[in-house]
Amino acid sequence: MAFSSSTLSPHCSTQHPLILPRTPLSSLPKTTTATFFTTSSSFRALPLNTSTRIQCVDKASSLDPKTGVAVYKPKSYEVLVTDAANSLAYALEDGKTRLEIDFPPLPSNISSYKGSSDDFIDANVQLALAVVRKLKERKETRVCIVFPDKPERRRASEMFKTAIDSIGDITIGSLDDVPGGPVTMFFRSIRNTLDFDFEDENEGRWASNELPSLYMFINCSTRELAGIEKFVEQFAMSTPALLFNLELDTLRADLGLVGFPTKDLHYRFLSQFIPVFYIRIREYSKTVAVAPYIVNYNGALFRQYPGPWQVMLKQADGSFACVAESATRFTLGETKEELLRVLGLKEEEGSSLEFLRRGYKSATWWEEDVELELSSAWRN
Repeated sequence: MAFSSSTLSPHCSTQHPLILPRTPLSSLPKTTTATFFTTSSSFRALPLNTSTRIQCVDKASSLDPKTGVAVYKPKSYEVLVTDAANSLAYALEDGKTRLEIDFPPLPSNISSYKGSSDDFIDANVQLALAVVRKLKERKETRVCIVFPDKPERRRASEMFKTAIDSIGDITIGSLDDVPGGPVTMFFRSIRNTLDFDFEDENEGRWASNELPSLYMFINCSTRELAGIEKFVEQFAMSTPALLFNLELDTLRADLGLVGFPTKDLHYRFLSQFIPVFYIRIREYSKTVAVAPYIVNYNGALFRQYPGPWQVMLKQADGSFACVAESATRFTLGETKEELLRVLGLKEEEGSSLEFLRRGYKSATWWEEDVELELSSAWRN
């Protein structure tokens, strides 16, 4: 994922000269990627399916954050961090206490589960510190950044000591701060022994007598989600807690598998966390009967609190244009359907071709099991 010059338009894509009339596939160049969008002024709106559940609505010319954006094209991670911090500040001001921020930590299409883990871990720490800095510019906040374990905390305190010192009024902790039973303590002692580094030079360096006003959890895996729940129960029952760039949709997929926490962890705990700044970029392709035969397109599910959930289509210039929006979260299947609709590639509703493409199930278990959730906040 690469970002270039900034464009943040207050107008919806239905008013923006980005979408051209549907292009006959036979007239497209015979390449593996078809470009459907340009900035031409010869704009004519696509005919929309009247049965579509959600479409972008016209927006006023104000910069009201509740209306969302028509086009999103941050020029740098500085812009992303600022937008994330602003969304977080709005949510805290609204009294939200269970929060999530999720956006790609590196300018790449490589998932953090395929790339170098240290690169993503370090990038997340830097981004977390940048968000804290921006947040403190907006409102007085005492943040505690919580790492998965003491070795991770020690490594971060050594690498980012100067940055932490420069922010001030910040503490660091780990999930190991929660007292464990005999078995847990035994395995922790083995891990600490194998770490071959028995001394933390920065132990107590950022200790404070004041309790944090925000706990931020970073770089945790699926196995450590249960540890986050125990930490919140122990220290943050009434204090805001933020899950920062944990890629929860990826972690949820492991719940219920052998050796991982049960699905009930999502129903009772993760469902409480409202995404306040969320960008999930996906690459899609569709086979067609005429040239170019395979149409590649990119889209994103986007949310910038207090704005709505938005489906965004990637343009030729790298920007993302809104094609649909809703007060509640789109499922992954609905996101793809909206992109196909605006591209004119969606099959006739109820046809056998539509069934063969979508299959029997078009949603994940955590998107379907609404009645089992303790809270619907993660959908709002």
